[in-house]
Amino acid sequence: MLKTISLNVNGNPCSGEVEPRTLLAHFLRDTLRLTGTHLGCVVGRCGACTVLWNGTPVKSCMVFAVQAAGDEIITVEGLVQDKRLHPLQEGFWKNDAVECGYCTPGMLMSAYGLLTKVSNPTEEQIKKAISGNLCRCTGYRNIVTAIKETAANFPG
Repeated sequence: MLKTISLNVNGNPCSGEVEPRTLLAHFLRDTLRLTGTHLGCVVGRCGACTVLWNGTPVKSCMVFAVQAAGDEIITVEGLVQDKRLHPLQEGFWKNDAVECGYCTPGMLMSAYGLLTKVSNPTEEQIKKAISGNLCRCTGYRNIVTAIKETAANFPG
């Protein structure tokens, strides 16, 4: 039985019909066509599907779309401002914090969630914030550096 849900995604009102078991990740990708939210493990281990749900980073493969009805979701597409990369995205690019890029949207969203709450995070806080995001390519050093450097001038 389909259920119509409405929510705010990246500052825009959105709605769609979903089965009650539809994952938020699938709703974002398949219904709204926001494919920046990557699907990796679909069991909550890799973090590639991380989005902000009412300001908190969550793995969207662990949330049913109906749970987010009426709420605010920010995906990696929501970081772009006036067709320009967000400073956090630029920080990843400048610091060579991307290899294959599959984990990058989730890393960005976890980092964004941290920086909206902690203006000058320690390296330990950064590592904890991204601890649920797996990367098999970079070794994390450049990712942590990119987040730390961006924090100094983070616009929110």
